[in-house]
Amino acid sequence: MPKVFLEAEWKNLLMANYEVDPHILRRYLPCRTELDTFDGVHYISLVGFLFSNTRVKGISIPFHRTFEEVNLRFYVRFKEQNEWKRGVVFMKEIVPRRMISWVANTLYGENYSTHSMRHRWTTGKEGLEVAYFWKVGREWNYLQALAEADAVRIKTGSMEEFITEHYWGYTHIDSSCTGVYQVEHPKWDIHPVKEFNVNCNSQMLYGPEFADPLGRKPSNVFLASGSAVRVLGGTKIYEQA
Repeated sequence: MPKVFLEAEWKNLLMANYEVDPHILRRYLPCRTELDTFDGVHYISLVGFLFSNTRVKGISIPFHRTFEEVNLRFYVRFKEQNEWKRGVVFMKEIVPRRMISWVANTLYGENYSTHSMRHRWTTGKEGLEVAYFWKVGREWNYLQALAEADAVRIKTGSMEEFITEHYWGYTHIDSSCTGVYQVEHPKWDIHPVKEFNVNCNSQMLYGPEFADPLGRKPSNVFLASGSAVRVLGGTKIYEQA
């Protein structure tokens, strides 16, 4: 079994989920994976959350323990020994520290990008407000929502379960090789969202093909409470002869 590479807490994961044409995603598929769907619909998710108490191989690095991340991801699965391993592919992951980007890009083949970032959490009589901000050029992009203060269990068979219950990460190495790693965490509770607002320069960040799906109203937005997580060391899978 691979050793633990990273341990952290992921807190207040704000997830905006958009329907997308599968033709847009297919050219980003790592080899031997296939697109995963919920009720026959393909989704991409814009996700903002906070890393806290981060340790790499058991070491806590000063100034890199707590930081924001915003990522765009889509959903795939890979069949191994008659078992489907459901996971995600990240289009881009935005963080505020260059060292974090370098480690993730170098060791995991991810597509991390460094931007100025900040977040805001407040709890009041209206509920829990969570917001993540990242700077693109001179413009602050944001993902923010007002959610119920009390969390509830995710319903079995729900879209929220589909979005959160993907425990593998897949990366494109080349046309015949895919990087894969496992993420371990318990099933999360969620805070139902009452209001939300998104401002994302998707064309500059992800390319013109994502401007249309991300320019529409999300099909679903929710806030996951999060938990402690463990990211295991990566392995590789190869195209079959």
